[in-house]
Amino acid sequence: MNYFFLSNTPLFHGITEREIEQLLTCLHAREQEYRKDETILRAGNTVHEIGLVLTGSVNIVVNFYWGSSQIFGHVEKGRIFAENYAALPGKELICDVVAADDCRILFLDLARLLTTCQKGCPFHQRLIHNLLGISAQKSLNLSSRMLHTAPRTLRGKLLSYLSEQSMVQKNSHFTIPFNRQQLADYLGVDRSAMSNELGKMQRDGLILCRKNEFTLCDRTAS
Repeated sequence: MNYFFLSNTPLFHGITEREIEQLLTCLHAREQEYRKDETILRAGNTVHEIGLVLTGSVNIVVNFYWGSSQIFGHVEKGRIFAENYAALPGKELICDVVAADDCRILFLDLARLLTTCQKGCPFHQRLIHNLLGISAQKSLNLSSRMLHTAPRTLRGKLLSYLSEQSMVQKNSHFTIPFNRQQLADYLGVDRSAMSNELGKMQRDGLILCRKNEFTLCDRTAS
Protein backbone atom coordinates (compact mmCIF):
# COMPACT_ATOMS: atom_id res chain seq x y z
CA MET A 1 0.00 0.00 0.00
CA ASN A 2 1.28 3.46 -0.94
CA TYR A 3 0.83 5.31 2.35
CA PHE A 4 2.59 8.40 1.01
CA PHE A 5 0.00 8.69 -1.77
CA LEU A 6 -2.86 8.23 0.70
CA SER A 7 -1.45 10.92 2.99
CA ASN A 8 -1.83 13.38 0.10
CA THR A 9 -5.49 12.57 -0.62
CA PRO A 10 -8.30 14.78 0.75
CA LEU A 11 -9.64 11.95 2.94
CA PHE A 12 -6.32 11.38 4.74
CA HIS A 13 -5.10 14.98 4.68
CA GLY A 14 -3.13 15.84 7.82
CA ILE A 15 -2.67 12.20 8.84
CA THR A 16 0.80 10.63 8.81
CA GLU A 17 1.72 7.49 6.90
CA ARG A 18 2.16 5.56 10.15
CA GLU A 19 -1.27 6.68 11.38
CA ILE A 20 -2.85 5.73 8.05
CA GLU A 21 -1.40 2.25 8.34
CA GLN A 22 -3.11 1.88 11.72
CA LEU A 23 -6.37 3.31 10.41
CA LEU A 24 -6.59 0.94 7.45
CA THR A 25 -6.53 -2.03 9.79
CA CYS A 26 -9.23 -0.44 11.94
CA LEU A 27 -11.39 0.36 8.89
CA HIS A 28 -11.18 -3.18 7.45
CA ALA A 29 -9.64 -1.75 4.29
CA ARG A 30 -9.56 -3.93 1.18
CA GLU A 31 -8.18 -3.26 -2.29
CA GLN A 32 -9.66 -4.42 -5.59
CA GLU A 33 -8.80 -3.98 -9.29
CA TYR A 34 -11.25 -3.30 -12.13
CA ARG A 35 -10.94 -3.15 -15.91
CA LYS A 36 -12.15 -0.19 -17.99
CA ASP A 37 -15.97 -0.19 -18.33
CA GLU A 38 -16.36 -2.81 -15.58
CA THR A 39 -19.15 -2.12 -13.10
CA ILE A 40 -17.82 -1.51 -9.59
CA LEU A 41 -21.15 -0.87 -7.85
CA ARG A 42 -24.54 -1.61 -9.39
CA ALA A 43 -27.83 0.25 -9.04
CA GLY A 44 -30.28 -1.58 -6.78
CA ASN A 45 -27.58 -2.88 -4.46
CA THR A 46 -26.73 -1.53 -1.01
CA VAL A 47 -23.26 -0.68 0.28
CA HIS A 48 -21.57 -0.23 3.64
CA GLU A 49 -18.16 0.86 2.34
CA ILE A 50 -16.84 3.97 0.68
CA GLY A 51 -14.47 3.65 -2.27
CA LEU A 52 -11.25 5.60 -2.73
CA VAL A 53 -9.71 5.62 -6.22
CA LEU A 54 -6.05 4.59 -6.00
CA THR A 55 -5.37 4.52 -9.76
CA GLY A 56 -7.45 5.39 -12.82
CA SER A 57 -10.87 7.00 -12.45
CA VAL A 58 -14.55 6.08 -12.30
CA ASN A 59 -17.85 7.45 -13.60
CA ILE A 60 -21.17 7.65 -11.78
CA VAL A 61 -23.72 6.54 -14.38
CA VAL A 62 -27.53 6.69 -14.30
CA ASN A 63 -29.21 4.11 -16.56
CA PHE A 64 -32.76 4.83 -17.68
CA TYR A 65 -35.53 2.28 -18.26
CA TRP A 66 -35.49 2.80 -22.05
CA GLY A 67 -31.80 1.96 -22.39
CA SER A 68 -30.18 5.39 -22.44
CA SER A 69 -27.69 6.47 -19.80
CA GLN A 70 -26.19 9.65 -18.44
CA ILE A 71 -22.98 10.39 -16.57
CA PHE A 72 -23.85 12.00 -13.26
CA GLY A 73 -20.29 12.41 -12.02
CA HIS A 74 -16.62 11.61 -12.55
CA VAL A 75 -14.30 10.53 -9.71
CA GLU A 76 -10.58 11.05 -10.20
CA LYS A 77 -7.59 9.35 -8.57
CA GLY A 78 -7.43 10.15 -4.86
CA ARG A 79 -11.15 10.91 -4.55
CA ILE A 80 -13.93 8.93 -2.89
CA PHE A 81 -17.40 7.71 -3.87
CA ALA A 82 -20.51 6.03 -2.39
CA GLU A 83 -20.12 7.71 1.01
CA ASN A 84 -23.74 8.95 1.08
CA TYR A 85 -25.19 5.51 0.44
CA ALA A 86 -22.79 3.83 2.85
CA ALA A 87 -24.04 6.24 5.52
CA LEU A 88 -27.65 5.09 4.97
CA PRO A 89 -27.86 1.34 5.70
CA GLY A 90 -30.35 -0.40 3.41
CA LYS A 91 -30.58 2.52 0.96
CA GLU A 92 -30.35 1.13 -2.58
CA LEU A 93 -28.06 2.76 -5.14
CA ILE A 94 -29.90 4.55 -7.95
CA CYS A 95 -26.83 4.64 -10.19
CA ASP A 96 -23.91 2.48 -11.29
CA VAL A 97 -20.26 3.17 -10.51
CA VAL A 98 -18.25 2.20 -13.61
CA ALA A 99 -14.49 2.13 -14.20
CA ALA A 100 -13.62 4.91 -16.66
CA ASP A 101 -10.11 3.42 -16.94
CA ASP A 102 -8.36 0.37 -15.56
CA CYS A 103 -8.36 1.20 -11.87
CA ARG A 104 -7.66 0.10 -8.31
CA ILE A 105 -10.11 0.92 -5.55
CA LEU A 106 -9.58 0.97 -1.79
CA PHE A 107 -12.78 0.15 0.11
CA LEU A 108 -13.25 1.36 3.71
CA ASP A 109 -15.99 0.39 6.17
CA LEU A 110 -17.88 3.64 6.82
CA ALA A 111 -19.47 2.59 10.11
CA ARG A 112 -16.02 1.93 11.55
CA LEU A 113 -14.75 5.20 10.08
CA LEU A 114 -17.48 7.20 11.83
CA THR A 115 -17.03 5.41 15.17
CA THR A 116 -13.88 6.35 17.02
CA CYS A 117 -12.14 3.76 19.15
CA GLN A 118 -11.97 3.96 22.95
CA LYS A 119 -8.56 5.62 22.72
CA GLY A 120 -10.11 8.60 20.93
CA CYS A 121 -7.15 8.89 18.57
CA PRO A 122 -6.86 12.48 17.26
CA PHE A 123 -6.02 11.25 13.76
CA HIS A 124 -9.32 9.33 13.64
CA GLN A 125 -11.14 12.55 14.51
CA ARG A 126 -9.19 14.21 11.72
CA LEU A 127 -10.40 11.55 9.28
CA ILE A 128 -14.04 12.26 10.20
CA HIS A 129 -13.43 16.00 9.80
CA ASN A 130 -11.95 15.40 6.34
CA LEU A 131 -14.95 13.31 5.29
CA LEU A 132 -17.36 16.08 6.29
CA GLY A 133 -15.35 18.56 4.24
CA ILE A 134 -15.45 16.28 1.21
CA SER A 135 -19.23 15.93 1.51
CA ALA A 136 -19.62 19.71 1.62
CA GLN A 137 -17.45 20.10 -1.49
CA LYS A 138 -19.53 17.53 -3.36
CA SER A 139 -22.66 19.52 -2.57
CA LEU A 140 -21.02 22.52 -4.22
CA ASN A 141 -20.11 20.38 -7.24
CA LEU A 142 -23.74 19.31 -7.61
CA SER A 143 -24.75 22.96 -7.54
CA SER A 144 -22.24 23.61 -10.32
CA ARG A 145 -23.76 20.94 -12.51
CA MET A 146 -27.22 22.38 -11.98
CA LEU A 147 -25.78 25.72 -13.07
CA HIS A 148 -24.33 24.21 -16.27
CA THR A 149 -27.56 22.48 -17.26
CA ALA A 150 -29.77 25.50 -16.46
CA PRO A 151 -29.14 27.57 -19.65
CA ARG A 152 -31.82 27.01 -22.28
CA THR A 153 -29.44 26.90 -25.24
CA LEU A 154 -26.83 24.26 -25.98
CA ARG A 155 -24.22 26.96 -26.42
CA GLY A 156 -25.10 28.39 -23.04
CA LYS A 157 -24.60 25.02 -21.37
CA LEU A 158 -21.22 24.54 -23.06
CA LEU A 159 -20.01 28.04 -22.22
CA SER A 160 -21.05 27.60 -18.61
CA TYR A 161 -19.14 24.33 -18.23
CA LEU A 162 -16.06 25.42 -20.18
CA SER A 163 -15.86 28.74 -18.34
CA GLU A 164 -15.87 26.96 -14.99
CA GLN A 165 -13.18 24.51 -16.13
CA SER A 166 -11.01 27.42 -17.24
CA MET A 167 -11.52 29.17 -13.90
CA VAL A 168 -10.83 26.02 -11.84
CA GLN A 169 -7.68 25.19 -13.82
CA LYS A 170 -6.65 28.88 -13.87
CA ASN A 171 -5.85 28.76 -17.58
CA SER A 172 -7.69 29.54 -20.80
CA HIS A 173 -6.16 26.34 -22.21
CA PHE A 174 -7.25 23.23 -20.32
CA THR A 175 -8.20 19.57 -20.52
CA ILE A 176 -11.58 18.28 -19.39
CA PRO A 177 -12.09 14.82 -17.80
CA PHE A 178 -14.71 13.72 -20.38
CA ASN A 179 -14.71 12.53 -23.96
CA ARG A 180 -17.43 13.91 -26.26
CA GLN A 181 -20.07 11.33 -25.35
CA GLN A 182 -19.37 11.69 -21.65
CA LEU A 183 -19.58 15.49 -21.87
CA ALA A 184 -22.90 15.23 -23.71
CA ASP A 185 -24.21 12.87 -21.03
CA TYR A 186 -22.99 15.17 -18.26
CA LEU A 187 -24.80 18.15 -19.80
CA GLY A 188 -27.85 16.08 -20.72
CA VAL A 189 -27.67 16.87 -24.44
CA ASP A 190 -27.40 14.97 -27.73
CA ARG A 191 -23.81 14.21 -28.73
CA SER A 192 -24.24 15.05 -32.43
CA ALA A 193 -25.94 18.34 -31.65
CA MET A 194 -23.21 19.18 -29.14
CA SER A 195 -20.43 18.36 -31.63
CA ASN A 196 -22.12 20.58 -34.22
CA GLU A 197 -22.38 23.42 -31.72
CA LEU A 198 -18.71 23.08 -30.76
CA GLY A 199 -17.86 23.35 -34.46
CA LYS A 200 -19.93 26.53 -34.74
CA MET A 201 -18.26 27.98 -31.66
CA GLN A 202 -14.85 27.34 -33.24
CA ARG A 203 -15.93 29.01 -36.48
CA ASP A 204 -17.23 31.96 -34.47
CA GLY A 205 -13.80 32.32 -32.87
CA LEU A 206 -15.00 31.56 -29.36
CA ILE A 207 -13.01 28.39 -28.69
CA LEU A 208 -10.40 26.03 -30.04
CA CYS A 209 -10.84 22.36 -29.28
CA ARG A 210 -9.25 19.02 -30.09
CA LYS A 211 -10.66 15.94 -28.41
CA ASN A 212 -10.83 16.91 -24.72
CA GLU A 213 -8.44 19.87 -24.96
CA PHE A 214 -10.00 23.34 -25.09
CA THR A 215 -8.86 26.93 -25.41
CA LEU A 216 -11.22 29.83 -24.70
CA CYS A 217 -10.56 32.63 -27.16
CA ASP A 218 -13.12 35.24 -26.21
CA ARG A 219 -14.07 36.08 -22.63
CA THR A 220 -17.05 38.14 -23.87
CA ALA A 221 -18.65 35.13 -25.61
CA SER A 222 -22.35 34.70 -25.01
